[in-house]
Amino acid sequence: MTLQDLRYVVALADHGHFGRAAAACNIAQSTLSTQLKNLEKQLGVTLFERTTKSVSVTVVGAEIVGRARQVLADVEAIISVGQHISGPLAGGFSLGVIPTLGPYLLPWLVPALKKDYPKLRLVVREDLTAPLLERLGSHRLDAALVALPVPDDRLETLPLFDEPFWFAEPKGRKPVGAKVMTEDDLHGQRLLLLTEGHCLREQALAICETADRDSEGDFRATSLQTILQMVATGLGSTLLPAMACGEARAHSVTTRPLEPGVGRRIGLAWRRSYPRLGDIHHLAKTLRDHLPQGVHRI
Repeated sequence: MTLQDLRYVVALADHGHFGRAAAACNIAQSTLSTQLKNLEKQLGVTLFERTTKSVSVTVVGAEIVGRARQVLADVEAIISVGQHISGPLAGGFSLGVIPTLGPYLLPWLVPALKKDYPKLRLVVREDLTAPLLERLGSHRLDAALVALPVPDDRLETLPLFDEPFWFAEPKGRKPVGAKVMTEDDLHGQRLLLLTEGHCLREQALAICETADRDSEGDFRATSLQTILQMVATGLGSTLLPAMACGEARAHSVTTRPLEPGVGRRIGLAWRRSYPRLGDIHHLAKTLRDHLPQGVHRI
């Protein structure tokens, strides 16, 4: 039995589906199934009841899943002891970050962390919110920078800063509305949005209430960079977080602020059982002390 086996057990218990659990573990579904069958054979018990439509944890499986979670937490705590002796934020630290934040915040954050904590070995993973939260829950990330709130009882969060949204449109187009855009000014605008799974898409939909989630003609992109290129061609307009406005101007896109209070709140998320709470607060302090222009520290 290995720690990886225990991670597989926890992943399947959390997801209740072999495909989703395998994706969360970055392995093939057949590999996950084989490893868990071997573990069940080794233990002499059935951990999961499998049907063609569902996977459920057995009674004995539930006890083993609980102990597996505790073992993973204990291993994490053991590792943290040695790192604590070496000082704050020393050794390995894996940080998740959402794609609409990473390109704009990391160039400021990483040099500051290297300067303040030279013993830190930072590993950054960029992904959508849901996969990042799953990685946190399965002990494969130490913390994640995401938009708040986070609907996950396993996690703690700490707000860091508020980031306003700006309206972006093709340069030279006759402006609609005043210099500061209101939510009423956004009605009827052809907005280019990110694909499903991006929290920025859901936030834009909540603000505008104009986009058709199921429209076959809707243009959807996987990155803000692609959307900015399409805005520059005149295909439509979009909403941008403040830190992306500098890149917008480089794409011949003009930006206007939205009315105060329209934006998103960014914070750190981590497991409730995470043993290196001091490192979280050191990371938060560095983040707050080295924020780019355009955002508001909390």
